[in-house]
Amino acid sequence: MQLSPAIDRWIVPERDASAEAQLISELGVPSLLAAVLVRRGLREPAEADDFLNPSLDDLSPPDLLPDYAAAREALLGARERNELVFVHGDYDVDGVTSATIFARFLGKVGFQVKAHVPHRLREGYGIHLSAVQDASDSGAKLFLTCDCGGSAHEQVERANELGLRVVVTDHHEVGETLPAAEAVVNPHRRDSAYPFAELSGAGVAFRLCEGLARELGHDVSQFRRAYLDLAALGTIADVMPLVGENRILAKFGLQALGVTKKAGLIALKRIAELHGAVTAYHVGFVLGPRLNAAGRIDDAALALQLLLENDGTAAAELAIRIEDINTRRREEQERTVLDAIERVESEGLGEAPVIVLAASGWHPGVIGIVAGRLVERFSRPAFVFTIEPETGVHKGSGRSIPKFHLADALNAHRSLILSGGGHQMAAGCTVTAEAFPALREALVAYAGELLSPEDLRPMSEADAVLEPGEATLEAVETLRLLEPFGVANPEPTFVAREVRLVAIKPTKNPKVAQLSLRQGDGPTTGGVAFEGEALMEEKPAMCDLLFKARIDEFRGASSVKWHVRDFEPV
Repeated sequence: MQLSPAIDRWIVPERDASAEAQLISELGVPSLLAAVLVRRGLREPAEADDFLNPSLDDLSPPDLLPDYAAAREALLGARERNELVFVHGDYDVDGVTSATIFARFLGKVGFQVKAHVPHRLREGYGIHLSAVQDASDSGAKLFLTCDCGGSAHEQVERANELGLRVVVTDHHEVGETLPAAEAVVNPHRRDSAYPFAELSGAGVAFRLCEGLARELGHDVSQFRRAYLDLAALGTIADVMPLVGENRILAKFGLQALGVTKKAGLIALKRIAELHGAVTAYHVGFVLGPRLNAAGRIDDAALALQLLLENDGTAAAELAIRIEDINTRRREEQERTVLDAIERVESEGLGEAPVIVLAASGWHPGVIGIVAGRLVERFSRPAFVFTIEPETGVHKGSGRSIPKFHLADALNAHRSLILSGGGHQMAAGCTVTAEAFPALREALVAYAGELLSPEDLRPMSEADAVLEPGEATLEAVETLRLLEPFGVANPEPTFVAREVRLVAIKPTKNPKVAQLSLRQGDGPTTGGVAFEGEALMEEKPAMCDLLFKARIDEFRGASSVKWHVRDFEPV
């Protein structure tokens, strides 16, 4: 009997007592934290200490970015000649925050800047030729991209024809050839000397601007304080792995978000009823979706305008507009999710190793979220397409599982698509109506060769099997040193064997159960099961539990509470 229908198997590692003992001895950490560190490959004390205590000084020198010198010369030359720089971002949070970093910083240090993010429906993903023309018509001499442009060969050529110099900054996977720009700053380049390739678009913009700040004699620590909030927003909202330099940007950026002075972010937090500290959860599920909503179903320029706004009253009005858009986005999204699930189940598409689904009438702004929901429900990669009524062109968005690289899958079928690209876990593409059946068949065959039945079984990886009494209040508190949690650094999950269910109490919500638990001869521990119907129905006297250990604050007192995700009766 399982508590969560989404979990089919537990992956439970053996603990390495020797490696844990070394961390306990040299770092003074409790065994609970040591077990998590060892499980995640941080076995050496120095490496583990660096992870637990990240520093902004651990960021690599920005001049290691590919084409850094060429980008610096192009940008500083434009400043010296007082030329207009046209900044082109993208319509998601990463694209908007990276455009904001460039616009705010360059404007502050004496550049003429005009920032633009595309309209999803009118311009589509990436750089539209009309934007290149607009840049030329506005008198710009330098076309600066962020979070896009790495595969924009035609657009860069057109910019060159119009007399624009082009600097591309991007973080997506690169193709065999680069566009003919003066600089292509992308840590994914094969010739990159930058030691961390997984920066977001905002991360690349932040590091490049940090280098420029140093070149111009500005206080680097002051620069970081001013722009870390935006870098963290883009990094976390774009679901980048929160390890390495992303962990540093996210950790210190979240602190900056909590005390930000930017009028737009203050207004956004206020309307989201977010007060005090900001966590990665708040970026991923509170702030990020609101900023994304503008680009999904309205105009991303509203989100850019909000982040650039310095007047509190104007920012509050923009935040209200974005909140209304987000409400509409949620309604549209839920309708489409239900429709898509019904289609998958009725047509048997969930039996294939990858779900490829298309329909007319689905809003292109929500299909990425819908694909993610299908991945969660059916435990396999999913591509969801909406069909343009006039042309029949299929515009799709994909989400994935760890064993299936979406960008590689699209690159393997370039001949079948009009355009496309992305990351391992998120990607998009367009395809003609005529080519869509062949693409679906090819993707299913491709996934069938790469994925085993085991890869498609929903599973949860535990960090350790706990001994009785190991999850003390002090030990669980140290787990906060692992934050911020996200991709590649999830919140720890544990297994406890032979736990007695001392008491189970239903709550006002019929799905939620409050628990009283005891492992071995240890003290009674509180617990909660948010999908607890099966547990309340069966009421086993003893069971193995899969859970997250958290601190519960109530009336000024702190205690450990197990958030139970799954159970197996003993």
